[in-house]
Amino acid sequence: MTATDDHIDRLPAPAMVHATSQAERVADMLRAFVIDGELAPGVRLSEEKLSRKYEVSRNTLREAFRLLSRERLLVHRMHRGVFVAHPDGEDVRDLFKARRALELPAVRGAARAPEPLVRAVGAAVEAGEAARAEADWWRMGSANMHFHEALGALAQSARINEFMRQVLAETRLVFHVMAAPREFHDPYLPWNRRIHLALAAGDTETAAEELSEYLATSEEQLTTAFTEMERTAKN
Repeated sequence: MTATDDHIDRLPAPAMVHATSQAERVADMLRAFVIDGELAPGVRLSEEKLSRKYEVSRNTLREAFRLLSRERLLVHRMHRGVFVAHPDGEDVRDLFKARRALELPAVRGAARAPEPLVRAVGAAVEAGEAARAEADWWRMGSANMHFHEALGALAQSARINEFMRQVLAETRLVFHVMAAPREFHDPYLPWNRRIHLALAAGDTETAAEELSEYLATSEEQLTTAFTEMERTAKN
């Protein structure tokens, strides 16, 4: 998928999270756009347009771009500019390895998590169900990202929260390989609900078992899609 920097005109203005510098705040904003599917692989990010739209300096934007390049969300192409990255099949495998390391321990330890954190998992499921009722499949995908972000938050670690946002932003870029978002996202929503119900009942082991199978199934689907895409590109 490719796009021009005209896409920037349609970007919203999400709430910022706390960060230690203006560049980090801008980086977090752009990362949120990726997680919510607002920025797709191949989109060119115009310094001029972003600087004007969000009233930040170009130096601040360049530093934000550098931060996100280190997270593999952006790439700089000589004489062409900065673009949203295109993950590949190897990225899929590595991302799911990272997600297992972050999400599964958080779920297994959720018995110690405060009730509001468990409710946040349920709220993400409800957001996905609301999106499905409106046949808004990309918003369902965003709700799914927030569901996994909420699972990571069960670990009660600011650093894990940060790692989760980085990994989920890359994961959302991977989702763009799926040509039929409804068929991809819809089967996982009942799975999300089962995981939440197990967590709410205090059955963290069942929740972890469901999540482990969930991640394995999703990884296989995405890896297969990338393999097919790469095979087609060679022919």
